[in-house]
Amino acid sequence: MHITFLGATREVTGSCHLLEVGGRRVLVDCGLIQGSPHHERHNHDPFTFDPAGLDAVLLTHAHLDHSGRLPLLLRQGFQGRIITHPATVDLCRIMLEDAGYLNEKEAEWQNRKRRRKGLELVKPLYTRAEARATAARFDPLEYGEPCAVAPGITATFHDAGHILGSAVIALDLEEAGRRRRVVMSGDLGHRGTPVLRDPEPLTEADLVVMESTYGDRDHRPWDATWEEMGRILSDAREAGGNLLVPAFAVDRTQMLLYAFRSHFAEWGLGDWEIFLDSPMAIAATRVYARHTALYDSRASAFERRHGGLFELPNLHLSERTEDSMAINRIRSGAVVIAGSGMCDGGRIRHHLKHNVWRRDAHVLISGFQAAGTTGRALVDGARHIRLWGETIRVQAQVHTVNGLSAHADQAGLLEWYANFRDAPPVAVVHGEPRAQDAFVARLRADFGTRAQAMRYGETVDLERPRLERPES
Repeated sequence: MHITFLGATREVTGSCHLLEVGGRRVLVDCGLIQGSPHHERHNHDPFTFDPAGLDAVLLTHAHLDHSGRLPLLLRQGFQGRIITHPATVDLCRIMLEDAGYLNEKEAEWQNRKRRRKGLELVKPLYTRAEARATAARFDPLEYGEPCAVAPGITATFHDAGHILGSAVIALDLEEAGRRRRVVMSGDLGHRGTPVLRDPEPLTEADLVVMESTYGDRDHRPWDATWEEMGRILSDAREAGGNLLVPAFAVDRTQMLLYAFRSHFAEWGLGDWEIFLDSPMAIAATRVYARHTALYDSRASAFERRHGGLFELPNLHLSERTEDSMAINRIRSGAVVIAGSGMCDGGRIRHHLKHNVWRRDAHVLISGFQAAGTTGRALVDGARHIRLWGETIRVQAQVHTVNGLSAHADQAGLLEWYANFRDAPPVAVVHGEPRAQDAFVARLRADFGTRAQAMRYGETVDLERPRLERPES
């Protein structure tokens, strides 16, 4: 029995891990590779295994860097079921179809240019129809219910607290009378995050596969983050313009809406008109509103006393294109939450074009901004940005709120690992090299753990997991 690491190795995206036990093969996650065009081209590469030979796929959560290549598995012959939490099923239906739509639009745009040049036309990475066919393969599994995935492989999902439906997967394996337990962390949530419960602790494992996105740093305390948010809203109100909030459609948007709901009077939000200008974020918010059993105790108590977490008296849901365009006629007093979260697509770019050159406008950056994105340029203090070939002067005040991450920080990762008995070995994935190496060093120093940052294609023998290869 062994596990091979085929993604999110020395990088964050493309999570994909192949488990082989007694001739059975199960894949954990099948995510998109995201980043530069050079990196994203690898999404078109064939898999290094035969998808038709897989017994099943286990999906930790809906984010595309974990789920976004599932339609390609089906295209290449996968016949099995995709086992995941019911909330992940609901979110993935939205996110995969949206990804298929964007793939189709990207191929259409490229082919217009290629036709003029007489070049061979390109096909979408996958289509909306392929995304819908993938959703039909989902098999929901609740937290805490053991599932016989294949002979010798039993999976139990536990709440990871990262986004709605996210799971830590405990895998109980048996081959020729030998038994092992492997725990796959997926993405672990930020302790104290609004709406969702904290990551569920586990105590037994022979090997832990852990994410390390923030393995080298700690987040700002929540109290300081809410104080900062209040100051930004106050400053923006005094300036007299609009406040733009680029936000990821899943989890970040819902976190912001709940924060607005629970601090409504304190932050003076009654003075604004608030717009959620993202069809995907609106759909995801409806999914969050349905799965109330997954809320933490504070959110559940708030809902019992006050009603829906995301219902604001001055919130406008802008689903149609015409609704979005109408927002741009507003010169003052609008809070606009829109995607994409890194300002590289979606409706937020139109709002930036109409506002970012105004001195009275404010921009609240609520999430990680990758290098090379428009959002990162704003964070880095760019005086000008490019939108549809036009250079736009940046005169708006840009605020970066760093405490809203949905990922556990270094302290949170170490706290979760500390629940395991006997310091089991750790295979570290899902992090940039600096974060991975710092986290490996802390695991070794604090717990005496055998820990190692995995490389692409590396295989660990689960009967004798030997880690601690010297890092180069």
